[in-house]
Amino acid sequence: MSECTHDCGSCSQDCGKGGENGIQPSHLHAGSMIKQKVIAVVSGKGGVGKSLVTSLMAVNSNRRGFKTAILDADITGPSIPKVFGATSKAKYQDDTIMPNVTKNGIEIMSLNLLVENETDPVLWRGPVIAGVVTQFWSDVNWGELDYMFVDMPPGTGDVPLTVFQSLPVDGIIIVTSPQELVSMIVEKAVNMAKLMNIPIYGIVENMSYVKCPDCGKEIKVFGESHIEDIAKGYNVPVLGKIPMIPELASLCDKGEIENVDNEIIPKADDIFKAKY
Repeated sequence: MSECTHDCGSCSQDCGKGGENGIQPSHLHAGSMIKQKVIAVVSGKGGVGKSLVTSLMAVNSNRRGFKTAILDADITGPSIPKVFGATSKAKYQDDTIMPNVTKNGIEIMSLNLLVENETDPVLWRGPVIAGVVTQFWSDVNWGELDYMFVDMPPGTGDVPLTVFQSLPVDGIIIVTSPQELVSMIVEKAVNMAKLMNIPIYGIVENMSYVKCPDCGKEIKVFGESHIEDIAKGYNVPVLGKIPMIPELASLCDKGEIENVDNEIIPKADDIFKAKY
């Protein structure tokens, strides 16, 4: 069988696909229910902190008493288990995958919870990776949830397309950084959301500055931020500007993100209060 091109109109294979771009809506596991929203965290490029923002939003949701989960869709670079200190592998129960549960009760599913060695590279083609993401949605018994956050891979390739067309994503949070490329990065993510008819809940700028421990001055390591003007141009709110905090990096390295200060994304509460 030749490699899938997602062009089902010219394909003779019977693979059960055939929806728009070859992608069919995926059904949530029969034992699962999401009562509020599915929120994807995206960016136009890698290395800007999507997994950090995903984790912080999930922690904020959990602290407000919402039953919360994270679906780690970054198959080739999964980091959610590390950030939450999840070391035990996912378990199977009655032919169903059960998500790992963090110390404070956040459910997570990631490829690193299934593979034998978390440092093994994932040498898979796009359609296979996209298929794993949909399996995390349909084959994992999430139980009853209020909010699910999807940690997306960077860019606008196979996996983001699959997620937006096969999962009922209610809205996205865009993550970026202060470099000059920021306008292009945000524009890519905004245009993707528009093409898929998905609302944008807000933008988070990561690595905005470093605060001097002696004088308290904010040092703009990557230059002046333009995120306010850019967000205004697209009529979306800025949810927060995350500084470069050594203590935050240390918590992530130790797998203790749930011990983080609740105010790192100051307007996260606006999402839960106003958007839902």
